[in-house]
Amino acid sequence: MNLSKPSLYSASDAPGLLYASFNQDFGCFSCGLDSGFRIYNCDPLKEKMRKEFEDGGICIVEMLFRCNYLALVGGGKNPKYPPNKVIIWDDERNRGVIELEFRSEVKAVRLRRDKFVVVLVNKVIVYTFSLQPTKLHVFETVDNDRGLVALSSSDKHAILIFPGRQSGHIQIVDLNSVVSTTAVSSSAPSASSFATANPFSVPLAQQQQQPQQHQQDTKPRYPMASTKPTANISIIPAHTSPLFCLVTNTNGTKCASASDKGTLIRVFDTGSSKLLNEFRRGVDRAEIYSIAFNSDSTRICAGSDKGTVHIFNLDGATGGARVYHGSTGSPSAGPHYGEVIQPHHSSQMPSGNRQSSFAFMKDLLPKYFSSAWSFAQFKVAADCRCICAFGGEKNTVIVICADGSFYRFMFDPQKGGECVRESYNKFLKESDDD
Repeated sequence: MNLSKPSLYSASDAPGLLYASFNQDFGCFSCGLDSGFRIYNCDPLKEKMRKEFEDGGICIVEMLFRCNYLALVGGGKNPKYPPNKVIIWDDERNRGVIELEFRSEVKAVRLRRDKFVVVLVNKVIVYTFSLQPTKLHVFETVDNDRGLVALSSSDKHAILIFPGRQSGHIQIVDLNSVVSTTAVSSSAPSASSFATANPFSVPLAQQQQQPQQHQQDTKPRYPMASTKPTANISIIPAHTSPLFCLVTNTNGTKCASASDKGTLIRVFDTGSSKLLNEFRRGVDRAEIYSIAFNSDSTRICAGSDKGTVHIFNLDGATGGARVYHGSTGSPSAGPHYGEVIQPHHSSQMPSGNRQSSFAFMKDLLPKYFSSAWSFAQFKVAADCRCICAFGGEKNTVIVICADGSFYRFMFDPQKGGECVRESYNKFLKESDDD
């Protein structure tokens, strides 16, 4: 879930912005720029840290909650680091403390307190989070140019989710249970001894003074983990089209996905692989850049390249009992600022989400008429890529846009409908020299 630069130039993008992404609890977000990177607090919006590089840009800045360790990957017209390297940056020491080099471009990185994950175009690699990272697992995927991967952040559950070997499929792995298939040399720390090598129990600075570089093996000595049968690895045929967005909740019990069509969002139980919900974002194609669960996994929000954000209820306990028709109470009232035009003849489901009033004829009509539509929604000022998350304040959603803008909207948990904009700021400006 990030605002990585698309292949085609977008005139609405803030100058120099290469990447933007939330941390694990959505309390902060990071930005990769063509001249360094920055960290911001979300609520209230405030710049917490910036690092300027005179010699290059950063296209991935992955945070680990609010700690001093970041994962960096160089990018832009003049990359600070080669795009095939991952740098674990220690902000307290103001330098990289781990370097990992691969044969191909790094597409994404995800961090946990005990492990981290590196995504290549058709591989997902899991390492221990230590000064000398041990390779634990390697999984093959379909070509994954967007670097889709989701990693639960809970200390108790280590659920890894990524594309399968077939287009539209999702692979789910319980990292705490799956058998490691990597041949580990006697000099490398084993997974069982990792407690003494955890950088959060023994600071990386105390383990070794110089950064370590780890070259990917030229001839892997292990079979691919996805070929080994185990009850802890499962495949979900989620979509018929290629995946475009893939996320999980904090403890990894649910995952949500969207394809490159961008019309449907599906939510699955990661334990049983059961489809829990299917939501319709809209009729037209869209690129869904983010989906986020709220803290108790009863709602999700989704942001796209259309500048629209939709909120869906995952169960009946979260919805209201009334249909919301806007501030005037009249369904014929004209749209106001930030309003998303919704389909006519809609009714409310027990969950609070909307559906067509013709849903009772679902056996005779196309599937569209029985679809669940968003419970609440809004549109930001510009038609640009955006990512969203539930805010720290109750019933709020925060939005980061590729044009450098930051929004906070409030929704009515009972009525739903159009959200109310509470704040708007620019975190990146054309002449940002302060």
